[in-house]
Amino acid sequence: MIPHYELAGPVDGPPLLLINSLGADLSMWDPQLPVLARRFRVIRYDARGHGRSGVPEGRYSLEDLGRDALDLLDHLGIARTHVCGLSLGGMTAMWLAANAPARVDRLVLCCTSALLGPPSAWAERAATVLASGTGAVADAVVARWVTAGFAQEHPREVVRLRGMIAATPPVGYAGACAAIEDMDLRADLLRITAPTLVIAGAQDPATPPSHGSAIASAIPGARLQVLSPAAHLATYEQADEVNRLLLEALDD
Repeated sequence: MIPHYELAGPVDGPPLLLINSLGADLSMWDPQLPVLARRFRVIRYDARGHGRSGVPEGRYSLEDLGRDALDLLDHLGIARTHVCGLSLGGMTAMWLAANAPARVDRLVLCCTSALLGPPSAWAERAATVLASGTGAVADAVVARWVTAGFAQEHPREVVRLRGMIAATPPVGYAGACAAIEDMDLRADLLRITAPTLVIAGAQDPATPPSHGSAIASAIPGARLQVLSPAAHLATYEQADEVNRLLLEALDD
């Protein structure tokens, strides 16, 4: 399926695909867009089940999410692109780099994991949102996305982020939970050849720095950058530093 997408930046700029996390839409990249769009043709899109994209019923797989990204690139006529993903978006980005290496130029993986268990936790979360809606998990999720200090200093941002989570269709959120429940990318990491930067948040309770370290250790030549203070949405809490790292990593 071709997801809902938005384009920004110079038409002839190097393409850069940004892939959102579970419970987010393409607006999660707002802190990056003004900087990245000066140099890159930025492609933001809503993963299936999120934002304004289609919401298929049932369980999603990481392959489903990866093939949606490939369908979008084909639709746009883009043969090769830089890819940056956060959390579930990072998992999708790893799948792309391992299974469609000719399509991925450089790779940035933010606050993500190659194996994020236990599976039962994702099955339980999916059941919760199907029974009670995504609003039922929004407070707990946003508390993992940003540190308490950031939340105290930026209450309006917290309200906006919570609203984004709560607006995610329950069927789509649950379907994406299944993709994480079934995911194990550890063997795939060894097949990734794209130059890779891994970014982790020092205070991230969802994907701690040890997860980023495991990814960086397995991908040949990858490097790890740990940011502090930063929880799961390091792209918000450390936006300026993430933007600097992105420009550095994607510089030809």
